[in-house]
Amino acid sequence: MPHTFPMDNEKLSAYLQQHVDGFQGPISLEKFSGGQSNPTYKVTAQSGVYVLRRQPPGKLLKSAHAVDREYRVLDALKNTAVPVAKVYHLCEDTSVIGSMFYLMEYCDGKVYWSASLAEVDTNEHRAAMYDAMNKTLASLHSVDVEAIGLSDFGKAGNYYERQLGRWTSQYRLTELQTIPAMDVLIQWLEDNLPPDDGRVCLVHGDFRLDNMMFAKTNVEIIAVLDWELSTLGHPFADLAYQCMQLRMPAGMGTIDGLKDVDRASLGIPSEEEYVGQYCQRMGIERIDNWAFYLAFSFFRLAAIAQGVAKRATEGNASNENANQVGSFVAPLAKMALQVINTAE
Repeated sequence: MPHTFPMDNEKLSAYLQQHVDGFQGPISLEKFSGGQSNPTYKVTAQSGVYVLRRQPPGKLLKSAHAVDREYRVLDALKNTAVPVAKVYHLCEDTSVIGSMFYLMEYCDGKVYWSASLAEVDTNEHRAAMYDAMNKTLASLHSVDVEAIGLSDFGKAGNYYERQLGRWTSQYRLTELQTIPAMDVLIQWLEDNLPPDDGRVCLVHGDFRLDNMMFAKTNVEIIAVLDWELSTLGHPFADLAYQCMQLRMPAGMGTIDGLKDVDRASLGIPSEEEYVGQYCQRMGIERIDNWAFYLAFSFFRLAAIAQGVAKRATEGNASNENANQVGSFVAPLAKMALQVINTAE
């Protein structure tokens, strides 16, 4: 059963009235379902509908559940071409509801969970939705981080070298058995690390279909959701991560991928076309070392899955499917090796 953390509605309502312009209680709260690591609530007040995102109470890992970082990036992006929900207030006083939280606008749109967009009625619509995602990603990577005050939002440069070191050590710490494909993959990534090309931008860290909210009546993206993993990084990380998701089979991860799906029959661009559109928007000719960027995305996801599996053995994973997630590690590593082998 999911944990529910009771909140004192009256205390919260009084606090919000004091700190948010125009906020008027009383309030009622309803928790959104879904696997967010930061519990998220719909707040219905006399003055309108809002969304509250909080840290889970209790002892947390140092960098996890960083709702203050999320608030900061959303606030910084408010006047850019990147569609985000408007944020109203960050509360760092844990005495109000038991943990840090922020309040933002409620966006009334639609989230899709299958990369094939099966519930969308025409190929033109599907093509336009993929184009909207591509445009949004290019807009994000074109944001001037200095101008919006995020030049200190992460370390700049050598992104892949640092990430490879970080996730390799995480994987080794959580390894439950030897997975030969992972060992081969780690060695290949270390041997084929591309030289740092100096590209630095704001990256989302989890850029995928189900983190986009589309308008109900058209194909426009009204908000990019879940910025918990955002940082300064390399632009190709988000692009490769999304393409990896699309390469995956159904039933693996949070969205069903497009492995073995005839994209053209659905009006969905091929990976080559999608990457080509992105390059055009970013004003670059092509992406060298694409196999590395893709393989790294599979590796990172495999390392995350291994961490979830390890926590499950210790009895403190938050998801009932945690043990199943551990079974994805070897297949993900093999998919990365397939990417490498077909590129060579």
